[in-house]
Amino acid sequence: MILLYLAAVNLAAFAAMGWDKARAERGERRIPERILLMLAAIGGSLGAVAAQQAFRHKTRKQPFGAILLVILAAQVLAGAAWLVLAPA
Repeated sequence: MILLYLAAVNLAAFAAMGWDKARAERGERRIPERILLMLAAIGGSLGAVAAQQAFRHKTRKQPFGAILLVILAAQVLAGAAWLVLAPA
């Protein structure tokens, strides 16, 4: 169940970043950064970082990039701790 949730939220984060990039190129209204970061924070950090690299989107935007990397690092550490501390 957890893996299904993570797959869905990472797909949503990836799609949102792609959609935001497309809207930026067309000069249309954008997705607020707080929404993109919220998607990352609820488990979609891998999808957001993958989209950032795939679409070359918000790679120079600060503090967005730094916050995204902090979220990713925290989630990786939490996942590693869960794997180590979870009962067998």
